[in-house]
Amino acid sequence: MRSHRAALRAGVSLAATLPLLTGALALGIPAHAADNPGRDGLAGTKPAWATAKADRGAASDGAKVAVRVYLAGRDATGLAAYAKAVSDPGSASYGKYLSAKQTQARFGATKAQVAAVKSWLTASGLKVTDVTQHYVAVTGDVAAAEKAFGTQLHNYTKGAKTYRAPTTTASVPDAVQGAVLTVTGLDNAPHLASHQDRLPPPETVFRNAGPFSTYHGSNVAATLPDAYGTKIPYAVKGYTGKQLRAAYGAGKRTGKGVRIAITDAYASPTIAFDAATYAKRNGDATWKTGQLRQVLPAKYTRTEECGAAGWYGEETLDVEAVHAVAPGTQVTYVGAASCYDEDLLDSLSKIVDNHLADLVSNSWGETEAAQTPDLAAAYDQVFQFGAVEGIGFYYSSGDDGDEVASSGTKQVDIPASSAWVTAVGGTSLAVGKGDKYLWETGWGTEKAVLSADGKSWTDFPGAFTSGAGGGTSKTVAEPYWQKGVVPDALAKANSADGNRVVPDIAAIADPNTGFLVGQTQTLPDGTTQAYDEYRIGGTSLAAPVIAAVQALAQEARGGKPLGFANPAIYARYGSKAYHDVTDNPTGSGLAVARLDFVNGYDATGGLSTSVRTLGKDSSLSAVKGYDDVTGVGTPAGGYVESYRR
Repeated sequence: MRSHRAALRAGVSLAATLPLLTGALALGIPAHAADNPGRDGLAGTKPAWATAKADRGAASDGAKVAVRVYLAGRDATGLAAYAKAVSDPGSASYGKYLSAKQTQARFGATKAQVAAVKSWLTASGLKVTDVTQHYVAVTGDVAAAEKAFGTQLHNYTKGAKTYRAPTTTASVPDAVQGAVLTVTGLDNAPHLASHQDRLPPPETVFRNAGPFSTYHGSNVAATLPDAYGTKIPYAVKGYTGKQLRAAYGAGKRTGKGVRIAITDAYASPTIAFDAATYAKRNGDATWKTGQLRQVLPAKYTRTEECGAAGWYGEETLDVEAVHAVAPGTQVTYVGAASCYDEDLLDSLSKIVDNHLADLVSNSWGETEAAQTPDLAAAYDQVFQFGAVEGIGFYYSSGDDGDEVASSGTKQVDIPASSAWVTAVGGTSLAVGKGDKYLWETGWGTEKAVLSADGKSWTDFPGAFTSGAGGGTSKTVAEPYWQKGVVPDALAKANSADGNRVVPDIAAIADPNTGFLVGQTQTLPDGTTQAYDEYRIGGTSLAAPVIAAVQALAQEARGGKPLGFANPAIYARYGSKAYHDVTDNPTGSGLAVARLDFVNGYDATGGLSTSVRTLGKDSSLSAVKGYDDVTGVGTPAGGYVESYRR
């Protein structure tokens, strides 16, 4: 999924900490603070890293602060309850979605709530800079923020740097208690996401070296050493839409009439040309006029900090993968002004507020340890609004397995761990001659290189390099739709009461069995640009593939939106709708051979030859039944048509 890690991203899921999201505290609504009479605390607004040991003293009264006060709306408890009811196939309200206008009228903030929040903030000395359906944004100095939120702001060390944060949980006056969901921005640590692909961002051209297979096993590496007692095939050049559609049972469905949105930061300036060129070269349906559109902010910010150009490849992958699998869908790319949570939230809100799509594919995130509950509440509220409208959100589960190798701590990724999104895990996929589905393993790769004499693999099978994210959340309670499906050994790994386990479903992700992508890239001379193609993988491939398969299922359902799909996905568990993916389906060990350009572009810097063992995902395992690499499995031939009405 990610090609480089951004700093820290805070993200998802205070509201998801209870399966039904009932009760004031679970929803992020202020709860009474006995030690602060006349005020009510906003749970989760003091970050965990703001400890007494890390405290470096009071922040300057004149230092500038920019915060957002997120609005609870008319009926926060009712919003969560209705979102659950319309998403549950066993509910009488299943599929009875509201329009965006109806949703806002029933659950959105009232004019009186907005006025009360604005009055309180301005009376505290803060300046209102923006008002939306979801929040009131203000700026001011530390002294005014401390007055408004009933806490002191101190400087704290976090790693090698120092950031500002509240010394205690922020609070609001009783007069606005029912109007405020949470506040973000009181701490100024970076809250940003990283895009999640498994190759260097193609700011300069990236190419795969051959030889290749055109389908799994078509080109055997006869001159290279054996692995697992046999000659192994070269990695595929990159699967195309025709092969993926066959693998996941698309049949004649195209997703006609279904709308998919994609969110990332920034926007590729060549996306229309690249998508059209790719479709023509690789046998996909021609894009129709207006079938691909972009909804972009007025301006971009933090372009250097976020590595703006690195996000272009993410958008390209997502757009081309969706169209390859569901060529009849309307695709809307909604770009964020930056990779910061506040801007990514704005992109998601645009989709919900204007009902721009039925399904939303998202290929960005961070580790759960990087989350803060204030932003979690804001994210989950948007996801709940989407569920009420019949909009489903799909998030890649991560590309570093259990995250131990990358972060030192076993954990899941966010926003994938939210109880209001579909987390998409990853597999290694073998498609054979005639586009026949052969097998899948859970995506997890070990790499060993060719010895100097060319007669063996050094330290075979080698070290772990990457794998699908998954595991058990430490903060999100077990949702009702996972009970009875997810084994207790996983669900109760962190709590006797049970927690959310990731992922929910899976699709192709392994870059060794990856997808061919076409993009305009800068050549090594630094001045020339040209269209080129390369193989890519990661759960940022799996997410748009599953979103596209869901579009096919929605078409089969007569166009009726699937909404928040997890209850329906788990209701099909154990049926022929899924491939039950395991790590070693052949029983003999699986591997592919790869030759790579050392410089990433051509042979002038030499070649590196390696063997990639499949199905070895850190401490995670794909086993029979539900598992923390592939969830309930991958879509089989009967999945799409199981939704037919």
